[in-house]
Amino acid sequence: MQKQRERERSRSKGRPRPPSAPEADVPSDRPATAPGLAAPGALPDERLLDPILQAHDRGVDLRLRPTTLEEYIGQEKMKANLRVFIQAALARREPLDHVLVYGPPGLGKTTIAHILGHEMGAILRSTSGPALERAGDLAAILTNLEAASILFIDEIHRLQPVLEEILYQAMEEFRIDIVIGQGPMARTVKIDLPRFTLVGATTRVGLLTGPLRDRFGIVHHLDFYPAGDLSKVVERSARILGIALAGEGAAEIARRSRGTPRIANRLLKRVRDFAQVEDDGAISGAVAERHLERLEVDRYGLDHLDRKILLVVQEKFDGGPVGVNTIAAALGEEPDTIEELYEPYLMQIGFLDRTSRGRRVTSRALEHLGLARRAGQSRLWE
Repeated sequence: MQKQRERERSRSKGRPRPPSAPEADVPSDRPATAPGLAAPGALPDERLLDPILQAHDRGVDLRLRPTTLEEYIGQEKMKANLRVFIQAALARREPLDHVLVYGPPGLGKTTIAHILGHEMGAILRSTSGPALERAGDLAAILTNLEAASILFIDEIHRLQPVLEEILYQAMEEFRIDIVIGQGPMARTVKIDLPRFTLVGATTRVGLLTGPLRDRFGIVHHLDFYPAGDLSKVVERSARILGIALAGEGAAEIARRSRGTPRIANRLLKRVRDFAQVEDDGAISGAVAERHLERLEVDRYGLDHLDRKILLVVQEKFDGGPVGVNTIAAALGEEPDTIEELYEPYLMQIGFLDRTSRGRRVTSRALEHLGLARRAGQSRLWE
């Protein structure tokens, strides 16, 4: 795991840090890299079904973001637990315990942090793991926190090890030690911190060290959304944006959104454009289906890149098993891109199987693509 963390950090050093603006109505120390925002040039092109926040999503994303647990749709078990923890903390007049939220991109981890700030009546400060490069960066943020405020760190798994050591003490003892001076004249100054709540978000919880993970008292995993909850998300977004949307249209968009609210909202905006120009502006089930097919988003939520992965495995490597590095080389993509953006959903819907020998295409995927298993192709891995 340590080698995997080192590779992750070495890759992050070369990633560009796009500019960011603070969240509306929320005091923010958001750094140059916006949490969850795709870096320019990170992918050959912006995928319509990419769960990572794109630059063109930001304005609408803020408008559609719920501010209370009552407005937040889905993740019912997590909501019920958080509601209890918040009420208990408010009754004791104490800050909420430290919170770790993990799961795939686009499911609402940043939204949860803002909701916690609103529900607790606390000031929210936001930053991200890659933006904190030196101990002084983190110390400056911690020493400027107010009592009972919330510090949100996105991509917390990308923190430097030296910064994790500072967080250990800050989270447990609410103080930090700062070294002043150098050599024999150096001395340590202890600085007390106000009691605060750290909210960490990550898409790769396995890269967190055990000591850091153990210091979070509240840990929640965000699951992919079922189509029913996504339909409610789409209907809510349509009301806010003033879009005439039928229930069948919402269901059609939800079914093709890969269980991700961010993708559902993006598809809603694109279908709205087509309906406004080529139809009467209203989105029915038939209108949504026609325009989503035009965008090459099929009924399972696959786009041309997803289908290309399956076709490469099937046609070039006899259905697999084949290693992810080989697939990435055949596609001209990075292995991390395959593993983090494409593979999870293909595995969730049962189109791709990951074995000890590599990836392979399943019979269900072949049926969807209209392909037949080749004569003599091994069925050992069925």
